[in-house]
Amino acid sequence: MEVVLVVLVAIAVLAVLVAIWLFMQKRRTEHLQRGFGPEYERTVHETGDRNRAESELHEREKRVEKLRIRPLSSEEQSRFAAQWEQTQARFVDDPGSSIDDADRLVGTVMQARGYPVGEFEQRAADISVDHPEVVSNYRAAHRIAVDHERGESSTEDLRQGIVHYRALFDELLQGDSVQQEVRR
Repeated sequence: MEVVLVVLVAIAVLAVLVAIWLFMQKRRTEHLQRGFGPEYERTVHETGDRNRAESELHEREKRVEKLRIRPLSSEEQSRFAAQWEQTQARFVDDPGSSIDDADRLVGTVMQARGYPVGEFEQRAADISVDHPEVVSNYRAAHRIAVDHERGESSTEDLRQGIVHYRALFDELLQGDSVQQEVRR
């Protein structure tokens, strides 16, 4: 009779541990879905595996937590906003140069905020942690800029690129205190 009782207790303990593990996995998934929004599904689709995607997104969070992301001063905001206005105004006369300037300016603002500005995919991954709603704009704008370098973009494509860069630029300029709170 004691052996049966020990086995039943062991099964019960194992069941509780499995339930706790499943609950924690569900909470992790919900946290990542809420924090990354559409970037969560994009990453799941890209990796082809939900667990691998969640691990990647979790690693992104850990990486960005170590960075010293800071808001811009009001002086920096004004300076960058003026540079954006110049970039946008140049679009009428030179759309190609304007997309290149927009790409550089977004990189400069990212750097000023504390994001590393190395390889594009790493920049996009870092931005996705605090700005998941606009990282798709950043990727689209970057594709258009690359197409432009190859001579494969129309003026309308370049206009769309400027619009996409502007979405990220505005978020970077204003800060991300809401996203940082969600992440924590």
